Amino acid sequence: MSEKKPAGQFFDAAIGLLRRVRDEEAEHIADAASLLADTVADGGRLFVFGAGHSSLPAQDVVYRAGGLALINLLAVPGVVGLDVMPATLGSALERVDGLAGAVLDTSPVQAGDVLVVISLSGRNSLPVEMAMNARALGVRVIGVTSLAYAEHTKSRHSSGTFLKDHCDIVIDSKIGIGDAELTADGIAAPFGPASTVVTSALMQAVVAAAAGELAARGIDPPMLRSGNVDGGHEWNGRVLDEYGDRIFFRRR
Repeated sequence: MSEKKPAGQFFDAAIGLLRRVRDEEAEHIADAASLLADTVADGGRLFVFGAGHSSLPAQDVVYRAGGLALINLLAVPGVVGLDVMPATLGSALERVDGLAGAVLDTSPVQAGDVLVVISLSGRNSLPVEMAMNARALGVRVIGVTSLAYAEHTKSRHSSGTFLKDHCDIVIDSKIGIGDAELTADGIAAPFGPASTVVTSALMQAVVAAAAGELAARGIDPPMLRSGNVDGGHEWNGRVLDEYGDRIFFRRR
């Protein structure tokens, strides 16, 4: 049998990581889902934050067909994806002290809410301070990160701590340092990053589990439907109106 080509190798690597997080992080995923369900049931609000490419799994659960309507993106200008030029500025902003505090102070986040902080390395100032400051406000924090970085790299925050050190619940994405699953002759650098695939799946698993837990409690979770199916816009309009006091991603 001939050796698999890089595309097949990448799929195998991603599937292997997905199996690991499914099996090894099941308890933490369930804990995170319970916290989301508790917050929804208690009238709290849900927020998610990620910088750089870690913003992609965060955005994937906000205003999402088949997703929970109450999840809001906590956006930091300049670090959400590639919304600045040059793109390297976004990486630099992740290392700026004090930015997280300024964002939280001007956001609707308040005590009793939940904030999911997504950071692959968990070592930069922005995600560390986001978690620290949120907890100081009485916000419960779920961290989604790779614990390998805390074991083999140094924190860039003045405290020497990582995101994992300031969370109520931590979910380990199992991504290796460098976020590149493949190597090959003729390609000098490792390639094939899988963090977006795995972290997006983790986030969707947490949301799905939270919806299931709410239903088990007799609470119909406020889920959004696709706007590309008949009746979808009308359904979403009713959900957004009913829960408008906890939804911040639309104009009022």
